[in-house]
Amino acid sequence: MADAVLYEVTDGLATITLNRPDAMNALNTETKVALRDVLRQAADDPAVRAVLLTATGRAFCVGQDLKEHVASLAADRENGTRVTMDTVRDHYNPIVTAITRMPKPVVAGVNGVAAGAGAGFAFAADYRVVADSASFNTSFAGVALTADSGVSWTLPRLIGHSRAGDLLLFPRNVSAEEARELGIANKVVPAADLAAEAEAVARRLAQGPTAAYAAIKESLAYGSDHSLEETLAKEDELQERAGASEDHGIAVAAFLGKEKPRFVGR
Repeated sequence: MADAVLYEVTDGLATITLNRPDAMNALNTETKVALRDVLRQAADDPAVRAVLLTATGRAFCVGQDLKEHVASLAADRENGTRVTMDTVRDHYNPIVTAITRMPKPVVAGVNGVAAGAGAGFAFAADYRVVADSASFNTSFAGVALTADSGVSWTLPRLIGHSRAGDLLLFPRNVSAEEARELGIANKVVPAADLAAEAEAVARRLAQGPTAAYAAIKESLAYGSDHSLEETLAKEDELQERAGASEDHGIAVAAFLGKEKPRFVGR
């Protein structure tokens, strides 16, 4: 059986590829465990300076593998257990935490439909490059479930509370163009160009000041639910750290020398 998740690191870029194309990259246990673990690996690897999360086939990820889900629910009924939904705590939460707290930028290259948890993973990324043939669907209410995979935190921050509520209460396919208009998609490109465009964005970030990007991610997350005064104090703390970084020294020297900086990610 082919690996459910592929992982490759080249020139500072970790490319993580969901690889169950025949199942539209539905999330069975093997896939969820592998994705969780490689995201943690990328976060801890000093050689990784940016991450590209993408997929093979015609879908990005359609969310939970319902065949496995139905079998697990049947086993719960037979055994008198309630372990099926443990996947939220054991898999989805750690995956989204790994993406959002990754001290490096994460780019989602959305090649096709992203639904349920698949949409949640894309929403959690820092930048979304989306094929013009792709779409998003929260899908949870359609199967009588509530939001998971961080969607109730990420989606309102992308498009606002009211619009997020609309998409969660009335799930539907959101086209790539509408996703751009709503603020979900940062960039929409022809499907044939998706792989190259997403990689170009991710490689640009991999060559940038990684420590500064980590501080920006932390600052944005902090500022979303803290007061102005608290956020100003956090910015002061993070800026002091950034000002002492090797990359800042490189940037200043390059500016004075009228040269292009070559960042080292520290």
